[in-house]
Amino acid sequence: MFRQLLRDPNGRLGVALLAALLLLVLAAPFLGDGDAIDIAARFAPPSFAHPAGTDQIGRDLLSRLARGGAVALGVALATIVIAAGVGTLLGIAAARAPRVGRLILVGFDIVAAFPTLLLALAAVAIAGPGVAQLTLLIALTLVPHFGRGARAQTMALAAAPYLEAARAIGASPWRILWRHIVPAIAGPLLVLACLDIPSVIAIEAGMSFLGIGIPPPAPSWGGLLFEGYVHLDRDPLICLLACLALIVATLGFTLTGEALRGTARGISE
Repeated sequence: MFRQLLRDPNGRLGVALLAALLLLVLAAPFLGDGDAIDIAARFAPPSFAHPAGTDQIGRDLLSRLARGGAVALGVALATIVIAAGVGTLLGIAAARAPRVGRLILVGFDIVAAFPTLLLALAAVAIAGPGVAQLTLLIALTLVPHFGRGARAQTMALAAAPYLEAARAIGASPWRILWRHIVPAIAGPLLVLACLDIPSVIAIEAGMSFLGIGIPPPAPSWGGLLFEGYVHLDRDPLICLLACLALIVATLGFTLTGEALRGTARGISE
């Protein structure tokens, strides 16, 4: 699958962008202390000491951009893992137990009816801003997405010949679930997860931009975007770097997800 992914031009571009983003994140510990303040060097242009310049209080921009990328990827991956795990279990339960499934689908509809920003405001009012609260909140809003996908895939496999054969030889429902159903629906859900990661990164950045996401002084792309917007007349580079990071992450995951979708379709055919 990976070899076929690299044969796709979009797949190659997506993987290259993700590799560049990963290198930036891995280099974060070697780029210095992004929290070190140097008022005398505020809004300094790019130099050997500060390759991307400094912000309004003299902090190194490249270090904060890399650490913000680590936060964005950490929140995105943790959110997707939680949402995919919970959503897949609920989706399979909804497909295998119709009576319980009706209640699960109603729960999906209720969660999907609330805008993410409204839930964010309520969560911040109750628990305050933070990485854990933000991760759980975004995961909650994505559970119906994965749940409906898992339900549809499971129902499509209901009459599959190999499942009928497994039942005929006496395989238990749990063995059928974990050895046959879950591996069969993992591919489409992986593609769905890859396509949802840009949305999670954008939501996290938007909330941090509004001040209800990652609390300062912790670096985040949304926080950098807000700082760049406030000081746009003094130094537009802050805003440009944050926008560029968001564009690279969004394009990388989107192109890779689209290429994976085509690769999975080609393999199934």
